[in-house]
Amino acid sequence: MKPTFIEKSKNKRLALIFDLYEKYGDDDYIGEPVSQIEHMCQSAQLAEKEGYDEEVILAAFFHDIGHLCVHLGSFESMNGYGIKSHEKIGGDFLRDMGFPERIAKLVENHVQAKRYLTFKNPAYFDKLSEASRKTLEFQGGKMNESEAKEFENDPLFEVSIKMRNWDELAKLENVPLPDLGVYRKIAERLIA
Repeated sequence: MKPTFIEKSKNKRLALIFDLYEKYGDDDYIGEPVSQIEHMCQSAQLAEKEGYDEEVILAAFFHDIGHLCVHLGSFESMNGYGIKSHEKIGGDFLRDMGFPERIAKLVENHVQAKRYLTFKNPAYFDKLSEASRKTLEFQGGKMNESEAKEFENDPLFEVSIKMRNWDELAKLENVPLPDLGVYRKIAERLIA
């Protein structure tokens, strides 16, 4: 059974979310050269640099929050490569927190975009890090043709592909962390 937090006040929900980042954000990012918080902040910074709106920026910041949710309950592991179905766990968590559906759906779609790109462009798989290749096995592997066509019809398809690209690029070492207060203010504006 998944936890539901929507009944908590807006400030308590925001505190819960940002406490996850503050307490566990320095955790290893499943075999990558950056921490969880470095990865998610870099993703958000890339979205911001490309001029996307606040919902997309926040979705990029939250895209791997499902990995942090392990500290809120019991979830199945991917043999040391994070939490199985972290995209769904993260999307559901954000819905429960009161965020717009677009943000939750983009968080869910970042894994679907990886599955799509490995189907559509076999060379994409060769560019994946070892950790990304391992997690792909747990995430259903590459899409088949009917899954790919369905995903292409998703209204968030284009921005989901962008999010996936940011996800792959957001693994640079020694990039200074931005002020998390910026993302908290965006979250405060967008949370119900």
